[in-house]
Amino acid sequence: MPEQSDLELLVQNVVDYAIFMLDPRGHIVSWNAGAERIKGWTAGEIVGRHFSALYPPADVAAGKPARELEVAVAEGRLEDEGWRVRKDGTRFWANVIITALRDDQGRLRGFGKVTRDLTERRAVERALDERGRLLAHLVHAQEMERRRIAWDVHDDTIQSMVAVGMRLQLLATRLTGEHQAAVTRLNDTVDAAVGRLRNLTFRLHPPGIDSTGLVEGLTRYLDQVVSGDGLTYELTHDLAAEPPPETSITIFRICQEALTNVRKHARARAVTVRLASAEQGVHVWVNDDGHGFEHAGENDPEPGHFGLIEMRERAEIAGGWCAVRGNPGEGATVEFWVPAVSRGGP
Repeated sequence: MPEQSDLELLVQNVVDYAIFMLDPRGHIVSWNAGAERIKGWTAGEIVGRHFSALYPPADVAAGKPARELEVAVAEGRLEDEGWRVRKDGTRFWANVIITALRDDQGRLRGFGKVTRDLTERRAVERALDERGRLLAHLVHAQEMERRRIAWDVHDDTIQSMVAVGMRLQLLATRLTGEHQAAVTRLNDTVDAAVGRLRNLTFRLHPPGIDSTGLVEGLTRYLDQVVSGDGLTYELTHDLAAEPPPETSITIFRICQEALTNVRKHARARAVTVRLASAEQGVHVWVNDDGHGFEHAGENDPEPGHFGLIEMRERAEIAGGWCAVRGNPGEGATVEFWVPAVSRGGP
């Protein structure tokens, strides 16, 4: 028996891939250790049989094995994913590559076939897909509840307080002296409360994100809220496409919380927001030029800070990540990434 070459030894002893050869008619002529491990047949049991024995009966009846060889002959190779059958009849999800093998004269000598068992990967992908659908439902439910609360506050509480304010104004015109001043101060308090409630309804359900998209929604929010506090802003983006709705809402809410922290705590003059498509997701940076953090380089500068916790949890629930960093006197950065693969709406 001739000594095996190094290449033959390598192919024969690979266990993570089923690597074997077919003759021009599709009969199996070689069988490596990986093929035995993945498919269950020993070389003595399978060599000489037609490779259609590795396919589910329905695929054999539909002529799939023959068609795959025809495509490999015509195009040089074929790649496919689908169900294949082990010796014991159980199925596994496989990635298959069939390569037509020709000699120096271009004559077909047979086929090389490489198979990977992707059953575990497919199970993970299906679990992630289900998680994505649940996330879409969760985001939709949260936004609907926010919208309901915003409407209730706007249509009931705010309108009632506006009516109270009008009555107080009318009452103030009928009073004099200290009584008029007291009623006027009370009316000012009501006006201030109405303003805070209107800001709350805007935060709960900002107009525009549903109909105009993520960038326009962020732009409107920056115009109406951030600029109103005396901050200048810059928004840049390099998005390959509009993210799915649940992704857009997640990004908007994290940016909203980051910008709220800048307004309330950073003592900043300017803020920049940058969005970019990256790795089948959206990468976002929110930078400010404020006072930064007391402890330089600290990833969680304020343990227990609910705003930071909320940003991180939102990103992680969506399958992404969020980091916060900053140096004293050098501003702060909220950086996060979330996947932007649509997995079905609510």
